[in-house]
Amino acid sequence: MTTGFGLCGTADTLIRALSRRPEVKDLTCVSNNAGVGEYGLGSLLHSGQISKMIASYLGTNKYFEKLYLTGKISLELSPQGTIAERCRSAGAGIPAFYTPSGVGTPVETGGIAERYKEGGQEVEIPGRPREVREFNGKKYLMEEAIRGDYAFVRVWKADEYGNCVFRYAAQNFSGAMARGAKVTIVEAEEIVPVGELDPNFIHLPGIYVNRIVKATEPKRIEFRTLSTESKDDAALGKGSAKERRERIVRRAAKELKDGMYVNLGIGMPMLAPMFVEPGTTIHMQSENGILGMGPYPTEETIDADIINAGKETVTLLPGAATFDSTESFSMIRGGHVDVSMLGAMEVSANGDLANFMIPGKMVKGMGGAMDLVSNPDETKIIVVMDHVAKGDAHKILPECKLPLTGARCVSQIITDLCVFDVNRKEGGLTLTELAPGVTLEEVKAKTGAPFKVADNLKTMDA
Repeated sequence: MTTGFGLCGTADTLIRALSRRPEVKDLTCVSNNAGVGEYGLGSLLHSGQISKMIASYLGTNKYFEKLYLTGKISLELSPQGTIAERCRSAGAGIPAFYTPSGVGTPVETGGIAERYKEGGQEVEIPGRPREVREFNGKKYLMEEAIRGDYAFVRVWKADEYGNCVFRYAAQNFSGAMARGAKVTIVEAEEIVPVGELDPNFIHLPGIYVNRIVKATEPKRIEFRTLSTESKDDAALGKGSAKERRERIVRRAAKELKDGMYVNLGIGMPMLAPMFVEPGTTIHMQSENGILGMGPYPTEETIDADIINAGKETVTLLPGAATFDSTESFSMIRGGHVDVSMLGAMEVSANGDLANFMIPGKMVKGMGGAMDLVSNPDETKIIVVMDHVAKGDAHKILPECKLPLTGARCVSQIITDLCVFDVNRKEGGLTLTELAPGVTLEEVKAKTGAPFKVADNLKTMDA
């Protein structure tokens, strides 16, 4: 088990040491992702020491993606919150548990291949279907705990008894993995004498720690993002694309009301706070362990331990709290987040969402998305996206063609052309708003699913 979210909180000192021992191979590694380039677990991927990854997100790691799609490595894709809970459960002596994350998706059916045959044309090891059980009228999947032989954990401070303190968002999976391994090795930025750490602020008691070494590898930042950068962010694009997407984000911002707890996905959703009404206070929850996330930092205030779910550098607002991944996904699955906004490749008329992979071609991984859409009765799920894909291909369909991230979870779709409300229970779309200059005929032509038109059809206020 190796900690870290992107490059934040990664145990690079220990990983690099292991990469210098090529005789240690055929490793199964558990982590949120597999590093970036040759940093983090990337060094073990490039050295050929990993035979299987259990992860939630490949992200921009094209080398990892290529290894998987060509049958050179096994991959068990698991929702981010599920990985955290599987590690925590092992440390608590709980062999399995039930979670709503992944119900109705290929995680439930075992539809994501664990390994392809050499060349990637055929499946060698199929995915593992989950047992499904119903509680109070809702379906849940049984997930088994992950007991690691070793955990590599990076901490801010450790005393000589092994008591540890983490720093900000560098905490992520660290506590869960440290507890879930037979042998936990900590690399500490500072090793202090016994008694120097305040007992009130110990994140990881020494009972879970077997060895301590001094961290020697520097902290690295995956996406160094500063407040001086303009709204011409990559998520908005330039020219007509920027105008189109800014319209989406401005409209989406109107769904964020004063006092709400909000989780925003990578890309366009992350930009919505720029456009909230003046005087509106929203509490931004970032799934990697922040509540009260602030804007991008200046060059003077940038901190490698404070990043968002997109691995970008951010700041903390007064009153913010930081915590580990198990706490974060407890908030999410438990329905304590009011609104979650995500992007999508496809959305169905029933509110099904697909946004994490194209089988055999592209595998980003679900990250925390399956957790974020797992409780739509408590958390409003809003999709923000361009209305059509390249070549005017439909993205709103009667049924999704791509593997689902969530079933009957989306309540609202906001595009550059219009706004749809989704009836998740009975199925069906209702057009409620048209963007300025957009006609009903254009929406019908560019929408692959039938829809009703609201009696009080409005012009999108963006």
